[in-house]
Amino acid sequence: MCNKDFMQKAVKLSRDHMEANDGGPFGAIVVKDGEVVAEGYNRVTSTNDPTAHAEVVAIRDACANLNTFSLKGCELYTSCEPCPMCLSAAYWSGVDVIYFSNTRKDAAEIGFSDDFLYEQVSLPLEERSLPIKRIELAEANKVFQDWMVKEDKVLY
Repeated sequence: MCNKDFMQKAVKLSRDHMEANDGGPFGAIVVKDGEVVAEGYNRVTSTNDPTAHAEVVAIRDACANLNTFSLKGCELYTSCEPCPMCLSAAYWSGVDVIYFSNTRKDAAEIGFSDDFLYEQVSLPLEERSLPIKRIELAEANKVFQDWMVKEDKVLY
């Protein structure tokens, strides 16, 4: 398969599950060594899980299928430019590249807030529409200090 074929598979997932009323119009697949190792589609409304975006579902599936938290060596194909949450998940997973078709502006035009979220993330905390307030605790800092010296930690 070539990149276009993989993208068509992601788009087909978006259409098939949108038409089945399983969730929103988004699909994603993870590819490793030219083979599809995972797929996902938007399941927000069908599972009542606001984090069940196509990319997150596909990343979770890939990690389970490959028995790893690292998707280095993998490619993510998604029918739409990832929202900030999905983009963060892709970074955390370590995928090598993200391919997308529709843009976040396209998503905004059909009622999805991806573009708004990108704008919010770039604002200072005090200017965001969702209040974010720090409660500093010495105990929280102590956990981080203990992590620094923990000899058997698994870095990710």
